[in-house]
Amino acid sequence: MMRTPVVGPTYEEMLHPWKMDPEIRKRAVEAKLSDPLHPINLYNITWRDGSDEVYHFVMPKELTGVEANIVVLYGKEFPSGSHKVGPTYSILSEKTVTGEVDPSKHTLVWPSTGNFGIGGAWVGHGMNYKSVVVLPELMSQERFDMIRGFGAEVIATKGCESNVKEIYDKTKELTNSDPEHIRILNQFQEFANYRFHYYVTGNTMVELVQEKKIGNGRIAAVVLTVGSAGAIASGDRVKQEFPEAKIVAGEPVQCPTIALNGYGDHDIQGIGDKHVTWIHNVMNMDGVVLIDDMECKKMLQVMTGPEGIQFLKEFADHGMIDFMSDKFGISGIANVIGAIKTAKYYKMKSDENIFVIATDSISRYGSVMKQLESQYGKLDRAESKSRTERIFHYQEPSWFFEGDKYNRERWHNLKYFTWIEQQGKTIEELNAQKDQAYWIKQQQKISEMNTLIHNYREEHKEDLKSILNES
Repeated sequence: MMRTPVVGPTYEEMLHPWKMDPEIRKRAVEAKLSDPLHPINLYNITWRDGSDEVYHFVMPKELTGVEANIVVLYGKEFPSGSHKVGPTYSILSEKTVTGEVDPSKHTLVWPSTGNFGIGGAWVGHGMNYKSVVVLPELMSQERFDMIRGFGAEVIATKGCESNVKEIYDKTKELTNSDPEHIRILNQFQEFANYRFHYYVTGNTMVELVQEKKIGNGRIAAVVLTVGSAGAIASGDRVKQEFPEAKIVAGEPVQCPTIALNGYGDHDIQGIGDKHVTWIHNVMNMDGVVLIDDMECKKMLQVMTGPEGIQFLKEFADHGMIDFMSDKFGISGIANVIGAIKTAKYYKMKSDENIFVIATDSISRYGSVMKQLESQYGKLDRAESKSRTERIFHYQEPSWFFEGDKYNRERWHNLKYFTWIEQQGKTIEELNAQKDQAYWIKQQQKISEMNTLIHNYREEHKEDLKSILNES
Protein backbone atom coordinates (compact mmCIF):
# COMPACT_ATOMS: atom_id res chain seq x y z
CA MET A 1 0.00 0.00 0.00
CA MET A 2 1.31 3.45 -0.94
CA ARG A 3 1.92 5.75 2.02
CA THR A 4 2.73 9.41 1.47
CA PRO A 5 5.42 10.63 3.86
CA VAL A 6 4.57 13.95 5.49
CA VAL A 7 7.43 16.46 5.52
CA GLY A 8 7.13 19.57 7.66
CA PRO A 9 9.35 22.61 8.31
CA THR A 10 12.81 23.44 7.04
CA TYR A 11 15.69 24.15 9.42
CA GLU A 12 15.15 27.86 8.81
CA GLU A 13 11.44 27.58 9.66
CA MET A 14 12.20 25.66 12.86
CA LEU A 15 14.55 28.47 13.88
CA HIS A 16 12.19 31.26 12.78
CA PRO A 17 8.63 29.88 12.84
CA TRP A 18 7.21 33.18 11.57
CA LYS A 19 8.64 32.16 8.19
CA MET A 20 6.24 29.20 7.99
CA ASP A 21 3.02 29.48 6.02
CA PRO A 22 0.91 31.64 8.42
CA GLU A 23 -2.20 29.48 8.11
CA ILE A 24 -0.30 26.25 8.76
CA ARG A 25 1.51 27.79 11.71
CA LYS A 26 -1.76 29.06 13.19
CA ARG A 27 -3.41 25.66 12.87
CA ALA A 28 -0.32 23.94 14.32
CA VAL A 29 -0.38 26.12 17.42
CA GLU A 30 -4.09 25.37 17.89
CA ALA A 31 -3.55 21.63 17.38
CA LYS A 32 -0.79 21.47 20.01
CA LEU A 33 -3.34 20.97 22.79
CA SER A 34 -6.45 19.93 20.87
CA ASP A 35 -4.92 17.22 18.66
CA PRO A 36 -1.28 16.58 19.66
CA LEU A 37 -0.81 13.53 17.40
CA HIS A 38 -1.95 15.28 14.22
CA PRO A 39 0.85 15.60 11.60
CA ILE A 40 0.42 19.38 11.53
CA ASN A 41 2.22 19.42 14.89
CA LEU A 42 5.44 18.88 12.95
CA TYR A 43 5.25 22.66 12.56
CA ASN A 44 5.51 23.02 16.34
CA ILE A 45 9.09 21.70 16.29
CA THR A 46 10.76 24.94 17.35
CA TRP A 47 12.20 26.58 20.47
CA ARG A 48 9.60 29.38 20.12
CA ASP A 49 5.98 29.47 21.21
CA GLY A 50 2.95 30.71 19.25
CA SER A 51 3.98 34.30 20.03
CA ASP A 52 7.54 33.62 18.83
CA GLU A 53 8.96 33.85 22.35
CA VAL A 54 11.76 31.41 23.22
CA TYR A 55 10.95 28.75 25.83
CA HIS A 56 13.44 29.80 28.50
CA PHE A 57 14.05 31.15 31.98
CA VAL A 58 17.00 32.38 34.05
CA MET A 59 17.65 30.39 37.22
CA PRO A 60 17.34 32.43 40.45
CA LYS A 61 20.82 33.15 41.75
CA GLU A 62 19.57 32.54 45.30
CA LEU A 63 19.05 28.96 44.15
CA THR A 64 22.19 28.33 42.10
CA GLY A 65 24.58 30.04 44.51
CA VAL A 66 26.72 31.48 41.70
CA GLU A 67 27.03 34.99 40.30
CA ALA A 68 26.74 34.06 36.62
CA ASN A 69 23.34 33.83 34.93
CA ILE A 70 22.31 30.24 34.19
CA VAL A 71 19.90 30.46 31.25
CA VAL A 72 17.72 27.40 30.67
CA LEU A 73 16.09 26.49 27.36
CA TYR A 74 13.38 23.97 28.21
CA GLY A 75 12.17 21.26 25.87
CA LYS A 76 8.91 20.09 27.46
CA GLU A 77 6.85 22.26 25.10
CA PHE A 78 8.10 20.45 21.99
CA PRO A 79 5.82 17.80 20.46
CA SER A 80 6.39 14.52 22.35
CA GLY A 81 7.50 16.53 25.41
CA SER A 82 11.21 16.79 24.61
CA HIS A 83 13.46 18.70 22.20
CA LYS A 84 14.72 15.31 20.98
CA VAL A 85 11.83 15.38 18.53
CA GLY A 86 13.83 18.03 16.61
CA PRO A 87 16.73 15.71 15.76
CA THR A 88 14.40 12.79 15.02
CA TYR A 89 12.38 14.92 12.62
CA SER A 90 15.53 16.34 11.01
CA ILE A 91 17.04 12.90 10.46
CA LEU A 92 13.84 11.46 9.00
CA SER A 93 13.01 14.49 6.84
CA GLU A 94 16.53 14.51 5.32
CA LYS A 95 16.33 10.80 4.54
CA THR A 96 12.83 11.21 3.10
CA VAL A 97 13.63 14.07 0.73
CA THR A 98 16.84 12.39 -0.46
CA GLY A 99 14.99 9.13 -1.14
CA GLU A 100 16.86 7.01 1.42
CA VAL A 101 13.66 5.89 3.13
CA ASP A 102 10.12 5.28 1.90
CA PRO A 103 7.16 4.50 4.21
CA SER A 104 5.66 2.11 1.67
CA LYS A 105 8.83 -0.03 1.81
CA HIS A 106 10.75 0.55 5.02
CA THR A 107 10.40 0.04 8.76
CA LEU A 108 12.40 2.55 10.79
CA VAL A 109 14.50 1.45 13.76
CA TRP A 110 15.40 4.10 16.35
CA PRO A 111 18.30 3.11 18.68
CA SER A 112 17.79 5.10 21.87
CA THR A 113 18.04 5.39 25.62
CA GLY A 114 14.67 7.10 25.80
CA ASN A 115 13.85 10.58 24.52
CA PHE A 116 15.16 10.01 21.01
CA GLY A 117 13.08 6.84 20.80
CA ILE A 118 9.99 8.66 22.07
CA GLY A 119 10.63 11.40 19.51
CA GLY A 120 11.16 8.80 16.79
CA ALA A 121 7.90 7.07 17.63
CA TRP A 122 6.05 10.40 17.52
CA VAL A 123 7.72 11.63 14.32
CA GLY A 124 7.36 8.25 12.61
CA HIS A 125 3.64 8.31 13.36
CA GLY A 126 3.27 11.89 12.13
CA MET A 127 5.26 11.30 8.95
CA ASN A 128 3.41 8.06 8.13
CA TYR A 129 6.17 5.54 8.85
CA LYS A 130 6.21 2.31 10.85
CA SER A 131 8.69 2.52 13.74
CA VAL A 132 10.55 0.18 16.09
CA VAL A 133 12.39 1.64 19.09
CA VAL A 134 15.30 -0.22 20.71
CA LEU A 135 16.25 0.88 24.23
CA PRO A 136 17.66 -0.59 27.47
CA GLU A 137 15.26 -2.47 29.73
CA LEU A 138 16.08 -0.33 32.80
CA MET A 139 14.85 2.96 31.36
CA SER A 140 11.88 4.52 33.18
CA GLN A 141 8.50 2.86 32.67
CA GLU A 142 7.13 6.18 31.41
CA ARG A 143 9.46 5.96 28.40
CA PHE A 144 8.13 2.56 27.35
CA ASP A 145 4.53 3.67 27.86
CA MET A 146 4.94 6.79 25.73
CA ILE A 147 6.63 4.95 22.86
CA ARG A 148 3.85 2.38 22.71
CA GLY A 149 1.31 5.18 23.03
CA PHE A 150 2.64 6.68 19.80
CA GLY A 151 2.07 3.40 17.99
CA ALA A 152 5.64 2.12 17.79
CA GLU A 153 6.97 -1.32 18.66
CA VAL A 154 9.49 -1.50 21.52
CA ILE A 155 12.43 -3.87 21.88
CA ALA A 156 14.13 -3.80 25.30
CA THR A 157 17.81 -4.72 25.43
CA LYS A 158 19.85 -5.76 28.45
CA GLY A 159 21.14 -3.16 30.86
CA CYS A 160 20.78 0.53 31.65
CA GLU A 161 21.66 3.92 30.16
CA SER A 162 25.31 3.08 29.48
CA ASN A 163 24.62 -0.23 27.70
CA VAL A 164 24.59 1.20 24.18
CA LYS A 165 26.64 -1.55 22.54
CA GLU A 166 23.77 -3.93 23.28
CA ILE A 167 21.49 -1.55 21.38
CA TYR A 168 23.87 -1.50 18.42
CA ASP A 169 24.05 -5.29 18.45
CA LYS A 170 20.26 -5.56 18.33
CA THR A 171 19.97 -3.08 15.44
CA LYS A 172 22.55 -5.09 13.49
CA GLU A 173 20.55 -8.23 14.15
CA LEU A 174 17.38 -6.54 12.88
CA THR A 175 19.13 -5.27 9.76
CA ASN A 176 20.60 -8.68 8.98
CA SER A 177 17.19 -10.31 9.38
CA ASP A 178 15.59 -8.09 6.71
CA PRO A 179 18.12 -5.78 4.99
CA GLU A 180 15.67 -4.84 2.25
CA HIS A 181 13.10 -3.31 4.57
CA ILE A 182 14.86 -2.29 7.82
CA ARG A 183 16.43 1.17 8.03
CA ILE A 184 18.39 2.25 11.12
CA LEU A 185 18.19 5.92 12.14
CA ASN A 186 21.10 6.15 14.54
CA GLN A 187 21.20 9.43 16.48
CA PHE A 188 24.80 8.75 17.48
CA GLN A 189 26.05 8.99 13.89
CA GLU A 190 23.42 10.88 11.86
CA PHE A 191 24.59 14.43 11.14
CA ALA A 192 21.05 15.78 10.86
CA ASN A 193 21.10 15.52 14.67
CA TYR A 194 24.18 17.74 14.70
CA ARG A 195 22.66 20.13 12.14
CA PHE A 196 19.42 20.63 14.07
CA HIS A 197 21.24 21.66 17.21
CA TYR A 198 23.98 23.63 15.48
CA TYR A 199 21.51 25.71 13.49
CA VAL A 200 18.21 25.72 15.39
CA THR A 201 19.36 25.42 19.01
CA GLY A 202 22.64 27.32 18.63
CA ASN A 203 21.10 30.26 16.78
CA THR A 204 18.20 30.33 19.25
CA MET A 205 20.73 30.79 22.07
CA VAL A 206 22.52 33.56 20.20
CA GLU A 207 19.32 35.39 19.30
CA LEU A 208 17.81 35.02 22.78
CA VAL A 209 20.75 36.51 24.67
CA GLN A 210 20.75 39.48 22.31
CA GLU A 211 16.96 39.95 22.02
CA LYS A 212 16.40 39.87 25.81
CA LYS A 213 19.68 41.65 26.64
CA ILE A 214 20.49 39.02 29.26
CA GLY A 215 23.57 39.95 31.26
CA ASN A 216 26.23 41.40 29.00
CA GLY A 217 24.43 40.20 25.87
CA ARG A 218 27.06 37.53 25.22
CA ILE A 219 27.42 33.83 26.02
CA ALA A 220 30.29 32.76 28.26
CA ALA A 221 29.62 29.02 28.19
CA VAL A 222 27.37 26.28 26.87
CA VAL A 223 27.30 23.42 29.38
CA LEU A 224 25.49 20.25 28.31
CA THR A 225 25.62 16.62 29.30
CA VAL A 226 26.21 14.35 26.32
CA GLY A 227 24.25 11.32 25.17
CA SER A 228 24.18 11.39 21.39
CA ALA A 229 26.12 14.70 21.65
CA GLY A 230 23.62 16.39 19.38
CA ALA A 231 22.65 19.26 21.69
CA ILE A 232 26.25 20.23 22.38
CA ALA A 233 26.59 21.09 18.67
CA SER A 234 24.81 24.31 19.67
CA GLY A 235 28.13 25.30 21.21
CA ASP A 236 29.80 25.21 17.79
CA ARG A 237 27.41 27.91 16.57
CA VAL A 238 27.69 29.92 19.81
CA LYS A 239 31.48 29.91 19.63
CA GLN A 240 31.36 31.27 16.06
CA GLU A 241 29.40 34.27 17.37
CA PHE A 242 31.21 34.58 20.73
CA PRO A 243 34.75 33.18 20.31
CA GLU A 244 35.44 33.46 24.05
CA ALA A 245 32.60 31.03 24.86
CA LYS A 246 33.47 27.72 26.53
CA ILE A 247 31.89 24.45 25.38
CA VAL A 248 31.74 22.07 28.35
CA ALA A 249 30.42 18.50 28.22
CA GLY A 250 28.94 16.84 31.28
CA GLU A 251 29.27 13.14 32.09
CA PRO A 252 28.18 10.96 35.01
CA VAL A 253 30.98 10.44 37.49
CA GLN A 254 29.81 6.80 37.54
CA CYS A 255 30.60 6.47 33.80
CA PRO A 256 33.40 8.95 32.94
CA THR A 257 34.06 7.79 29.39
CA ILE A 258 35.38 10.99 27.80
CA ALA A 259 37.05 12.31 30.95
CA LEU A 260 38.78 9.15 32.12
CA ASN A 261 38.28 6.54 29.36
CA GLY A 262 35.96 5.01 31.91
CA TYR A 263 32.87 2.84 32.11
CA GLY A 264 30.12 1.95 34.54
CA ASP A 265 26.39 2.03 35.23
CA HIS A 266 24.47 5.19 36.08
CA ASP A 267 20.98 6.67 36.05
CA ILE A 268 21.14 10.09 34.39
CA GLN A 269 18.79 8.85 31.70
CA GLY A 270 19.62 10.19 28.23
CA ILE A 271 23.36 10.80 28.70
CA GLY A 272 26.59 8.94 29.44
CA ASP A 273 26.30 6.23 26.81
CA LYS A 274 29.80 4.80 27.34
CA HIS A 275 31.28 5.90 24.02
CA VAL A 276 32.24 9.05 22.11
CA THR A 277 29.66 9.54 19.39
CA TRP A 278 30.52 10.00 15.73
CA ILE A 279 28.82 13.42 15.57
CA HIS A 280 30.58 14.85 18.63
CA ASN A 281 33.01 17.63 17.69
CA VAL A 282 35.33 16.98 20.62
CA MET A 283 38.17 18.93 19.02
CA ASN A 284 36.15 22.11 19.66
CA MET A 285 35.42 21.38 23.34
CA ASP A 286 36.91 23.34 26.20
CA GLY A 287 36.18 20.99 29.06
CA VAL A 288 34.48 17.94 30.53
CA VAL A 289 32.87 17.99 33.97
CA LEU A 290 31.70 14.97 35.97
CA ILE A 291 28.35 14.93 37.76
CA ASP A 292 26.93 12.48 40.29
CA ASP A 293 23.73 10.76 39.17
CA MET A 294 22.26 10.50 42.68
CA GLU A 295 22.73 14.23 43.24
CA CYS A 296 20.74 14.86 40.07
CA LYS A 297 17.86 12.64 41.16
CA LYS A 298 17.80 13.98 44.70
CA MET A 299 17.76 17.60 43.55
CA LEU A 300 15.09 16.84 40.96
CA GLN A 301 12.93 15.59 43.81
CA VAL A 302 13.48 18.86 45.69
CA MET A 303 12.61 21.03 42.70
CA THR A 304 9.49 19.11 41.71
CA GLY A 305 8.05 17.70 44.95
CA PRO A 306 5.71 19.67 47.23
CA GLU A 307 7.99 19.67 50.29
CA GLY A 308 10.99 20.76 48.25
CA ILE A 309 9.05 23.47 46.44
CA GLN A 310 7.76 24.81 49.77
CA PHE A 311 11.33 25.05 51.08
CA LEU A 312 12.71 26.74 47.96
CA LYS A 313 10.04 29.43 48.26
CA GLU A 314 11.60 30.49 51.55
CA PHE A 315 14.44 32.23 49.73
CA ALA A 316 13.54 32.46 46.02
CA ASP A 317 10.71 34.05 44.06
CA HIS A 318 7.51 32.03 44.54
CA GLY A 319 6.31 32.45 40.96
CA MET A 320 9.63 31.32 39.50
CA ILE A 321 9.84 28.27 41.78
CA ASP A 322 6.34 27.23 40.67
CA PHE A 323 7.19 27.92 37.02
CA MET A 324 10.33 25.76 37.14
CA SER A 325 8.66 22.90 39.00
CA ASP A 326 7.57 21.02 35.84
CA LYS A 327 10.43 21.99 33.52
CA PHE A 328 13.20 19.59 34.58
CA GLY A 329 14.07 15.92 34.22
CA ILE A 330 17.18 14.20 35.55
CA SER A 331 19.53 15.36 32.77
CA GLY A 332 18.26 18.95 33.05
CA ILE A 333 19.31 19.03 36.70
CA ALA A 334 22.65 17.49 35.65
CA ASN A 335 23.14 20.38 33.22
CA VAL A 336 22.47 22.92 35.97
CA ILE A 337 24.97 21.21 38.28
CA GLY A 338 27.50 21.22 35.43
CA ALA A 339 26.86 24.93 34.89
CA ILE A 340 27.37 25.67 38.60
CA LYS A 341 30.68 23.78 38.52
CA THR A 342 31.72 25.63 35.35
CA ALA A 343 30.82 29.04 36.80
CA LYS A 344 32.91 28.32 39.88
CA TYR A 345 35.80 26.79 37.95
CA TYR A 346 36.16 29.83 35.68
CA LYS A 347 35.09 32.32 38.39
CA MET A 348 32.42 33.77 36.12
CA LYS A 349 30.98 37.18 37.00
CA SER A 350 27.43 38.45 37.46
CA ASP A 351 26.98 39.72 33.90
CA GLU A 352 28.19 36.49 32.25
CA ASN A 353 25.73 33.97 30.81
CA ILE A 354 25.88 30.18 30.84
CA PHE A 355 23.38 28.32 28.63
CA VAL A 356 21.96 24.90 29.49
CA ILE A 357 19.00 22.83 28.29
CA ALA A 358 16.27 20.98 30.16
CA THR A 359 15.68 18.16 27.69
CA ASP A 360 12.38 16.84 29.06
CA SER A 361 10.36 17.13 32.28
CA ILE A 362 9.41 15.43 35.52
CA SER A 363 6.48 13.74 33.75
CA ARG A 364 8.92 11.04 32.58
CA TYR A 365 10.36 10.28 36.01
CA GLY A 366 7.46 9.66 38.38
CA SER A 367 8.55 6.03 38.76
CA VAL A 368 12.13 7.13 39.47
CA MET A 369 10.93 9.55 42.17
CA LYS A 370 8.91 6.75 43.77
CA GLN A 371 12.03 4.55 43.83
CA LEU A 372 13.95 7.42 45.44
CA GLU A 373 11.32 7.83 48.14
CA SER A 374 11.33 4.10 48.77
CA GLN A 375 15.11 4.17 49.14
CA TYR A 376 15.54 7.35 51.23
CA GLY A 377 12.14 8.04 52.75
CA LYS A 378 9.77 10.96 52.28
CA LEU A 379 11.30 14.35 51.55
CA ASP A 380 10.93 16.93 54.34
CA ARG A 381 12.14 20.48 54.91
CA ALA A 382 15.37 19.47 56.64
CA GLU A 383 16.36 17.11 53.82
CA SER A 384 15.34 19.69 51.18
CA LYS A 385 17.58 22.27 52.85
CA SER A 386 20.48 19.84 53.15
CA ARG A 387 20.27 18.79 49.49
CA THR A 388 19.94 22.35 48.15
CA GLU A 389 22.95 23.55 50.13
CA ARG A 390 25.12 20.55 49.34
CA ILE A 391 24.18 19.99 45.68
CA PHE A 392 23.70 23.59 44.48
CA HIS A 393 25.06 26.17 46.94
CA TYR A 394 28.23 24.34 47.98
CA GLN A 395 28.84 22.32 44.83
CA GLU A 396 32.58 21.97 44.27
CA PRO A 397 34.21 22.80 40.89
CA SER A 398 35.83 19.36 41.08
CA TRP A 399 36.29 16.67 38.44
CA PHE A 400 36.78 19.31 35.75
CA PHE A 401 39.05 18.42 32.81
CA GLU A 402 40.09 21.25 30.51
CA GLY A 403 40.31 20.80 26.74
CA ASP A 404 43.97 21.39 26.11
CA LYS A 405 45.67 20.07 22.97
CA TYR A 406 46.37 16.60 24.32
CA ASN A 407 43.04 16.11 26.10
CA ARG A 408 41.19 16.93 22.89
CA GLU A 409 43.25 14.37 21.02
CA ARG A 410 42.54 11.76 23.72
CA TRP A 411 38.80 12.46 23.46
CA HIS A 412 38.95 12.21 19.70
CA ASN A 413 40.98 8.97 19.72
CA LEU A 414 38.30 7.23 21.79
CA LYS A 415 36.06 7.23 18.71
CA TYR A 416 38.34 4.66 17.11
CA PHE A 417 37.22 1.72 19.23
CA THR A 418 33.47 2.12 18.65
CA TRP A 419 33.35 3.51 15.14
CA ILE A 420 36.29 1.93 13.31
CA GLU A 421 36.56 -1.43 15.08
CA GLN A 422 32.83 -2.04 15.65
CA GLN A 423 30.73 0.14 13.34
CA GLY A 424 32.71 0.09 10.09
CA LYS A 425 33.63 3.76 9.69
CA THR A 426 36.83 4.61 7.83
CA ILE A 427 40.05 5.76 9.42
CA GLU A 428 40.29 8.46 6.75
CA GLU A 429 37.04 10.09 7.89
CA LEU A 430 38.00 9.76 11.54
CA ASN A 431 41.23 11.61 10.81
CA ALA A 432 39.33 14.25 8.85
CA GLN A 433 37.22 15.02 11.92
CA LYS A 434 40.26 16.53 13.62
CA ASP A 435 39.98 19.54 11.31
CA GLN A 436 37.18 22.07 11.88
CA ALA A 437 36.73 22.24 8.10
CA TYR A 438 35.05 18.81 8.35
CA TRP A 439 32.41 20.22 10.71
CA ILE A 440 31.91 23.38 8.67
CA LYS A 441 31.03 21.19 5.67
CA GLN A 442 28.34 19.50 7.77
CA GLN A 443 27.00 22.92 8.76
CA GLN A 444 26.93 24.11 5.17
CA LYS A 445 24.60 21.26 4.16
CA ILE A 446 21.77 23.01 6.01
CA SER A 447 21.10 25.34 3.08
CA GLU A 448 20.92 22.39 0.69
CA MET A 449 18.52 20.53 2.99
CA ASN A 450 16.30 23.61 3.34
CA THR A 451 15.97 23.68 -0.44
CA LEU A 452 15.30 19.93 -0.73
CA ILE A 453 12.60 20.04 1.96
CA HIS A 454 10.96 23.08 0.33
CA ASN A 455 11.03 21.45 -3.11
CA TYR A 456 9.65 18.18 -1.75
CA ARG A 457 6.71 20.01 -0.21
CA GLU A 458 6.02 21.76 -3.50
CA GLU A 459 6.15 18.51 -5.47
CA HIS A 460 3.72 16.82 -3.06
CA LYS A 461 1.62 19.88 -2.34
CA GLU A 462 -1.78 18.32 -2.95
CA ASP A 463 -1.08 15.13 -1.00
CA LEU A 464 0.35 17.07 1.94
CA LYS A 465 -2.53 19.54 1.88
CA SER A 466 -5.01 16.69 2.07
CA ILE A 467 -3.19 15.03 5.02
CA LEU A 468 -2.69 18.28 6.95
CA ASN A 469 -6.34 19.22 6.46
CA GLU A 470 -7.63 15.95 7.90
CA SER A 471 -9.21 16.39 11.30
